[in-house]
Amino acid sequence: MSARARHPARGYALAATGAAMWAMNGNLARYLLDDGVSAFRLAQLRSFGSWLILVLALGLWRRDLLRVDRSEIPALALLGVAGLAAVHATYFLAIERLQIGVAVTIQYLAPLVLLVWLRLVHRRQLPSSLWGAVALSVLGCFFVVRAYDASDLDGLGVAAAFGATVSFAVYMVGSERAGHRHEPVTTLVWAFGFATLFWALVAPWWSFPFGDFSSADHVLLAAGVVVIGTLLPFICMVAALRHIPAPRAAVVATLEPVLAAVFAWIIHDEALAAVQVAGGLAVLAAVAWVQSRQPDLEAELAPAPPVRATR
Repeated sequence: MSARARHPARGYALAATGAAMWAMNGNLARYLLDDGVSAFRLAQLRSFGSWLILVLALGLWRRDLLRVDRSEIPALALLGVAGLAAVHATYFLAIERLQIGVAVTIQYLAPLVLLVWLRLVHRRQLPSSLWGAVALSVLGCFFVVRAYDASDLDGLGVAAAFGATVSFAVYMVGSERAGHRHEPVTTLVWAFGFATLFWALVAPWWSFPFGDFSSADHVLLAAGVVVIGTLLPFICMVAALRHIPAPRAAVVATLEPVLAAVFAWIIHDEALAAVQVAGGLAVLAAVAWVQSRQPDLEAELAPAPPVRATR
């Protein structure tokens, strides 16, 4: 995508919309997990349901968007397995075994991991203000979810949360690259397809616990997790990455725990402590910070020039 085609305001709006839907997903998934639905089976269902909807929609109306070059398939497979499949499974396992505040705080170290990765490996030119915004957003998340109140930490849960951190970073970078060549639905139909194939090999469908979804409530919750918590927000985020760099989109994504707390306050009448409000304001400040610092988005996306040896 050329520089002229970038619309940063649209990118930030799409990323914020995706974060809002992910915030709703945590509440929907929690009901299913608390009723005994396996975290891995729920991750499998997310991938398959999203892929099926995309395949049917594109097959009926836009078959041209199903085509990609053969050379791009390995990168899309990596995005599907190491990004989508891994982030779903590790996130659900983390919130199943940890207090959700701890799991979310660890997962949203992803913007920091992204900055380190892009600077050291891809040699991106990253402004110092972006590092400050990432630090502020992580600190804000910590207080919003009250991670300091954590009691016992489960080792497997902590490992899963850090796995979610890495896989979310992989998803953001992979989606950013693919998004410059394809429409968001093209990137995701292939990525979800490979994620679905991965889960079919790891957890065959003939052993799927269909009985866990025998009630109407569970069917509706599962549909919400697939559509509201997976398909639509991932489309929004991939579309956002066509307009803003991955680190900036990742900072905006940290709105998720803030919005989750707001939803809990509105829907469940859960009171917000002063420290949570302060944390939420910190995250909002970080998001406003990255939006206000717009020196040159293309410079952030480009690798640094090679270092020449001197005599």
